[in-house]
Amino acid sequence: MYEPIRTPSVHTATGTPSGFPHRSREEELDIQLAGHLAALLAVTDEIRALAPSADLDTAAVRLADQVARLRGGVAPVRAPAAAPDPRATALHQRAHALAGRALVVAASRADTAAAILAAERMDAHALAGDPRALASR
Repeated sequence: MYEPIRTPSVHTATGTPSGFPHRSREEELDIQLAGHLAALLAVTDEIRALAPSADLDTAAVRLADQVARLRGGVAPVRAPAAAPDPRATALHQRAHALAGRALVVAASRADTAAAILAAERMDAHALAGDPRALASR
């Protein structure tokens, strides 16, 4: 049957850390939230290339500020401007989904600023990504 372990682990010495980097839950959530917001920023930059607007410019700056805050001041990489493309609806839908993921993580870590920004972007992309909403404008 089962025999109990009688020797100390060879992976860690008694009283010393395991040697693996450990992050707190808060640090892990910061990393995850920064990743979601950076992905949302990349899609926002793509949409700005297709259909420039002051709202998207403002959103991109706010997203970049939040990503830099979560990454300890390191600014995110920005997507270069691209040639116009008819994929705007799909990009808005993708941005809406990314904003939703960011909202979930921001809410779980009680980051009000990031949660508000993500919710605002969800609303903006929901309107822009719905072909019926675009046709009624």
